[in-house]
Amino acid sequence: MSAQDLPSGEWRKSRRSSGQGGDCVEVASFIPMIAIRDSKDPEGPRLVFGAGAWRVFAQQVKARQFDLEG
Repeated sequence: MSAQDLPSGEWRKSRRSSGQGGDCVEVASFIPMIAIRDSKDPEGPRLVFGAGAWRVFAQQVKARQFDLEG
């Protein structure tokens, strides 16, 4: 399934999103795929991951492997 072929679905923001118009991504589950998009451009490009790849990515984010500060 490509990003263009995604059916409509329920997109959600991170619980840590402030809702103040900052940089946010939204995530939706289209089993067996996970998609992400920019919340400021909901009709724009989307990235699509297999569930396993998403799980690894999420674990790396939680482990702060991609922190750019400090």
